Amino acid sequence: MFKSAKTFVLLAALSGLLLVIGAMLDGGGGGFLTIMLVVAIGMNFFSYFYSDKMAIKMAKAQPMDEARYPDVYAMVRSLSQRAGQPMPRLYVSPSPQLNAFATGRNPDHAAVCVNEGLYRALTPEELEGVLGHELQHVYNRDILIGSVAAMIGTAITYLALMLRWIPIMGGGNDREGGANPLAMIAASIVAPIVAMVIQASITRSRESLADHTGAELTGKPLALASALAKLERGANDPQLLRAGGTKAETNPAMQHLYIAAPFGGRAAAKLFSTHPPIPERIAALEEQARRMGQLGPGQSFPAGWR
Repeated sequence: MFKSAKTFVLLAALSGLLLVIGAMLDGGGGGFLTIMLVVAIGMNFFSYFYSDKMAIKMAKAQPMDEARYPDVYAMVRSLSQRAGQPMPRLYVSPSPQLNAFATGRNPDHAAVCVNEGLYRALTPEELEGVLGHELQHVYNRDILIGSVAAMIGTAITYLALMLRWIPIMGGGNDREGGANPLAMIAASIVAPIVAMVIQASITRSRESLADHTGAELTGKPLALASALAKLERGANDPQLLRAGGTKAETNPAMQHLYIAAPFGGRAAAKLFSTHPPIPERIAALEEQARRMGQLGPGQSFPAGWR
């Protein structure tokens, strides 16, 4: 509940930042701000309906054949029924990287995509842990939340660029009631950074929530912890890194969709990272396992792993 409340507070802050920049560009009037609201709504509408198709295409994914992957279908069918939710469409990407993602605007129009590399590397219990995590992304509406945050963040960045040019071109005269040119330049530099930090905070919060609720759904937090440990080792394997990946994995705007940042992520600092550090996620799953009676007080992953 806390993570959900935190998400909506962060989204409100991101939207508020967009409105502030729109108001500065408008110089106190309402016309430009109204246009920005319409643009933001239009961008969110497009993302809401088409983000799943774009993600699947960029991942070069194909519909998963149940005859070839009966274990995946059985796991997802069982977990969906346990959650009382619709079963998403299943896809497989040819990528050798150890990763997976979920996409779609709601549980009735969702898809889960598993990389071939991940399917080959995980045990059945580990794969079930990953699938539980991805299903909870769908059921928690995380794909929609992440898409909205990304679109607002993009709009803020473009508006900030406009703020930077208006004083240079002679606009923003403070004596005519407009915003102070220095304030506009400062905002143009600070606003995109703040937007990136807020957006990253949102995606990290949703990843932590999907870990927790996914482990609740499967009843096996240590299976997900074991899978995450393998994902981290894969992200640091030079041979696997040289194998490359799909456009979805190399596109920074798509990183938030995956269970772990592709290729280990490229963020220079935790503030800008789309995912919590995997050791922190494993520690949280260990604590969850202790609460569920699956680890003793002195045990830890992987020593207590069965």
